[in-house]
Amino acid sequence: MVSIMNNVERRSSSNSSSSEDEYIRRHHRHDVRDDQCSSSLVKHIKAPVHLVWSLVRRFDQPQRYKPFVSRCIVQGDLEIGSVREVNVKSGLPATTSKERLELLDDDEHIFGVRIVGGDHRLRNYSSIITVHPEIIEGRPGTMVVESFVVDVPDGNTKDETCYFVEALIRCNLKSLADVSERLAVQGHMEPIDRM
Repeated sequence: MVSIMNNVERRSSSNSSSSEDEYIRRHHRHDVRDDQCSSSLVKHIKAPVHLVWSLVRRFDQPQRYKPFVSRCIVQGDLEIGSVREVNVKSGLPATTSKERLELLDDDEHIFGVRIVGGDHRLRNYSSIITVHPEIIEGRPGTMVVESFVVDVPDGNTKDETCYFVEALIRCNLKSLADVSERLAVQGHMEPIDRM
């Protein structure tokens, strides 16, 4: 079944395209326990992959496209294992999140983050984002796949937990598309900064 909200599709193997299935199979594997939920979402963006990746890979600047982030401070050097403290804008049931960079592959365009603390209920949360080139309406575009796994908090169901996390991811992916497409229209070609 595909549910579409803001042009972001939740994927299951029965309704994904073969390329989406292959990317999910190769890069979005999570060991899911009985007390956890997991999902993958796909967003097609009308901007070239290098532009989208230049936003996604910035562990130190998630607020460039994530609308719920007001501030980010990275402890230490920017490398695998780096930790960031993110301040969350009001309106969400949290004010801070502490996150560790788990994976950053500039060749394959893979980015992984794990939440390691904060004043929220997302325990054992881990996400992977992959960015893939595609052609959209005859122009260079990007397919973004984001998957996650997270504990189901006491008092909530798997469906409720997945729905909440998917809503946040949909909002982030919509914002990523808006920012990327605006930069593409403006002809903005930002070089990828290497950590």
